[in-house]
Amino acid sequence: MSVSNKLGLDDIDVKDKRVFIRVDFNVPFDKSTGEISNTQRIDAAIPTIKKVIDSGAKSVVLASHLGRPEGKVTPKFSMKPVAAAVEKALGKSVIFLSDCVGPEVEAACKDPQPGTSLTHHQHGIMYSLLVETQ
Repeated sequence: MSVSNKLGLDDIDVKDKRVFIRVDFNVPFDKSTGEISNTQRIDAAIPTIKKVIDSGAKSVVLASHLGRPEGKVTPKFSMKPVAAAVEKALGKSVIFLSDCVGPEVEAACKDPQPGTSLTHHQHGIMYSLLVETQ
């Protein structure tokens, strides 16, 4: 057990379980190109995500936010570019789901393949990504 009396990844069995991880993927974008200008926050989370996946988790939910759209769907705050960066860093396929509720999300999350689900909270609006590890 860690010094703070809180459990760490080495203290829990995640095999065949769904794991929720709060991540900070509020990454900066280049204003002229629209590309992510610094992936440091994504890169910092990758070892944890990989450890959970490698430990046999059925799925991993990553929760983050991007920008401040004030409760409105705003394309410039879409997690789609973040999904691509996570996909590249993990070396796993990422499927972008455009919402956190509804038939598409229900179908994707009902009985997920072993892998990672990324859910994005956009200050009142949620988006999801599904990362397949198989």
